[in-house]
This record gives sequence, structure tokens and C-alpha cells, in this order.
Amino acid sequence: MKNSPNTSGMEVEEFRTRGKQMVEYICEFMSNIHNRRVTPDVGPGYLRPLLPSEPPHEPESWDDIMNDVEAKIMPGITHWQHPRFHAYFPAGNSFPSILGDMLSDAIGCIGFSWAASPACTELETIVCDWFGKAIGLPNDFLYFSEGSRGGGVIQGSASECILVCMLAARAQAIARLKESPAHSHLDETALLGKLMAYCSRESHSCVEKDAMICFVKLRILEPDEKSVLRGETLRQAIEADVAEGYVPFFVSTTLGTTACVSFDNLKEIGPVCKKYPGIWLHVDAAYAGNAFICPELKYLMEGIDYADSVNTNPNKFLLTNFDCSCLWVRDRFKLTSALVVDPLYLQHTHADTAIDYRHWSIPLSRRFRSLKLWFVIRSYGISGLQAYIRNHVQLAKRFESHVKKDSRFEVCNEVVLGLVCFRAKGSDKLNQKLLSAINDSGKIHMIPAKVNQRYTIRFALAAPNATNEDVDIAWGVITDYLSELLESKARYIVLYEREPSVGIYETVRLLLLIGQSIK
Repeated sequence: MKNSPNTSGMEVEEFRTRGKQMVEYICEFMSNIHNRRVTPDVGPGYLRPLLPSEPPHEPESWDDIMNDVEAKIMPGITHWQHPRFHAYFPAGNSFPSILGDMLSDAIGCIGFSWAASPACTELETIVCDWFGKAIGLPNDFLYFSEGSRGGGVIQGSASECILVCMLAARAQAIARLKESPAHSHLDETALLGKLMAYCSRESHSCVEKDAMICFVKLRILEPDEKSVLRGETLRQAIEADVAEGYVPFFVSTTLGTTACVSFDNLKEIGPVCKKYPGIWLHVDAAYAGNAFICPELKYLMEGIDYADSVNTNPNKFLLTNFDCSCLWVRDRFKLTSALVVDPLYLQHTHADTAIDYRHWSIPLSRRFRSLKLWFVIRSYGISGLQAYIRNHVQLAKRFESHVKKDSRFEVCNEVVLGLVCFRAKGSDKLNQKLLSAINDSGKIHMIPAKVNQRYTIRFALAAPNATNEDVDIAWGVITDYLSELLESKARYIVLYEREPSVGIYETVRLLLLIGQSIK
């Protein structure tokens, strides 16, 4: 009799062994990440020649798989947890969060309804209330607040948070228009064409994409000289659109913009929205919202009482691994009424008394994401998370002081959290060359942004355990490369002034040599 084939891939005893090895590998990886190049030195398609063109027919050994991870996968990784990674906002990461994800994966439930896994739903509700209280949201946004119609939910990203809120606002607006004598004769397609949403030019690009998905018009407004959207700008736009027959229905504001961490003026914007019945005011605080757990930073959310919905991403600035984006709404019934689809096979006997989160989001299937946030909050405590955020703020201030002390550079934003926007004094082209040279070196990694229509460089504190030394090393790299650029430019000017009649061939040769020296 033939033995039955091994279809499990890994039995429990091997998993116990390999699991311990994987934890050890992760510990070594995290402890020694600073020895790796922060960005990969590979080109598009690098991996294809390194892997077989067909999947393996027979099982392969775990040792071979892990050898390939180190030899073939790791060379193509951009290390977001690297102490020299200063490009985007932090990609939240911590050991408690990793362990929470491990347990979530092991439990393997799909929490689309309370009945599908009661703890999955109830922990999410409780943790969202915990976090909402910690950042100082009004009680209307908390599920367990007396008389509240609101509550929180964990989405996959800020893009999803804004999308579901825009969908809910759209549904409310369409319903109102259908009841209006002036519009009751129009079908939904015609009504959609009248809806107008608003955001700042500094808003995340997902607002524009979400408007495309919702088939509504979006007016992108100009912020002030500090990249802040003001109430008067919104008022003028709304009045002009109403005069043209449009129906304002959704305003997306930002606390902590992507380019420069500016804060839209909610105290001005809120009253404007209240003048027009039915406008849904959303606050996207994906990065900065986490910082509001610090009492000294709560002033940044002034005007939040006007909001209908708020989101922030613990997977950015709160040591929690992606994906984990918290959304709170003032009226959960307005949200769910736009998203309810209730086939018989998803119904259960407690539907009238329990939350079914499938009605709060686009996907039906949902992971047990609240576990990792619960682990993080309990392991660090609010005090530990405050200390982590304050460290990033202090390090940003340290970098800002370096920039201000060097007359060749200038700071381009108001530094309040963990981001400094700066540039070398001179042309945009000089700054493009500077950033390109730095990133090509692989020593540190940063990205550009437009601030007040000028090319700037973003220096973001991203590493969980960033230190003063990390900031000082980064500043040394930046100044060294600027010095090289300026010296190369000076050498060319001197050469050209000495030999102004030099031929085109010689000029090109000199430029090529200078280009090589910059690299």
C-alpha cells in the first residue's frame, strides 16, 4: 500500500521548530538592519532570472526557501525600518504588533459579522473607543458613550476610510435631492452630476481617486502660503458652485498633510460646512492623528467638534504594522445605510443588537486586526506611545536646527511633528541633483515634495528607535553631497573661465567628468 502524499506542507512539530527559527531570523534582521543598504541596488526585473519559470512540482525544503529569502528577496527590499530611511511617514512596526499579527493569522477567522467571531468584532469596538479617548475625540464618536450613535472601525487604509465616508455622504445627498421638488424628477445619474466634493491641493491623492470611484465632481482648492486650507477659500468655492446649480455634499480636510504636515483650519472650515445642510465634513489625520495622544499636541485638532468622521493610521505613527487604519463616525447609521447588503447566508440571530462590521467597509472579509493594536496599546501603555512620538518630534527639531545653522539650506515647513521639509538655497534643479545623488548612494533615503510650488526634500523620522546619532549621520551625508555638487560646479566655472574658447567636444567631456564626480 502506498503512503499517502504529504499535502500539509508542514506538520506541527516542524512548525514549532521553524517558527522558533523564524523568530530568531526576524530578531537578527531587526537587530542588524543598519548594516544593510537602505535602498536596493537593483533594476526592474531583477528577480525574474533568479527564480524558476515554473512552480515546483515537488515540495522543497524549508532551508532552501529561507536561503532564497536572504539571497534573492532581501537584495530587492527597501528597508522601511532602517535608521537611514527618511522618505515616507513611518511604517509602524514593533514586536508586540508582529506577535499580534501572528496570533491573528493563527486564529484565521474572517470577522465579517459578530456571529462569525464575536471576540473579533467586540475587541475592535473596544479598542477603537480606547484609542478615540486617548486622542481626545468627542464622545459622539465613541460607541460606548451614553446616547452616542457613533463608533469606530478598523479599515485597511486611509483611502478606504475616505471612500466609505464619501459613499455615505453621497447616499445621504441623493436621498435628500430625491425628496426635493426641484430635483425629484431626475434620475440618479443626473443627480450624481450635480454633486460636488471639496479638498485642498495638499490633500492626499486618494481623495481624487475616491471621487472618481464615486462618480462625483471634486473641486481642488488652493491652500494659503503655509499650505493650510482656510474657511474663506471654501466658502467662496461653495457659493460659486451653488450659483451654478451644484450641490456641495462632502469636504475632506487634512490634519498633517503628506507633503509638509500642515493642518487645515477646522475652526474656520467647520462653520462654513454647517451653513449648508447635508455637507459631510471628513478629517483625514492619517499620520498626525496618532500624535494627539500627547496632551501638548491636542491643540492641532482644534475644531474637530465640527467633523462627521475622522481617520488616523496606527500603522503609520503608532508602532502598529500595516494594515490598521482607524475610522470614527459621528453617526454609524448614516455610514451603514449606504453599504448594507444582507443576503440570507450572512444573517444571524443577534443582528439587531450587535455590530456587523461588513456594513462599515467595502470588503466583506476582515482580518482580526484589532489584536495587534490591542497588543501594542497594552504593551507600551499610553505613556510609552507618548514617549515614542515625543522622541520623533525632538529628533525632527534637532534636524531642523542643523538646517537652520547652515546658511546653504533653508527650512520650508513649520516643524511640529516628525517631518522637516528643507532645500538647498538655489534652483529646483540643484535640489533634484542633490536628492538624486544622495538616494543613488544608498546611504540614506528621502523623497521630494512641492511646498509652495518649490521642489523640496522631505526628511521624515521613520525608524521606531531613531536616535540623535541617526539624525547627525543623515545630516552629514546631506552636507557632504551638497559640498561635492557645489565644488563640481565651481570647478567647471573655473575651467570655463580659464578657457572660454574651448571646443564643444572638450566642454562635453568636462561635463561628463563633473557628472561622474557628482555620482
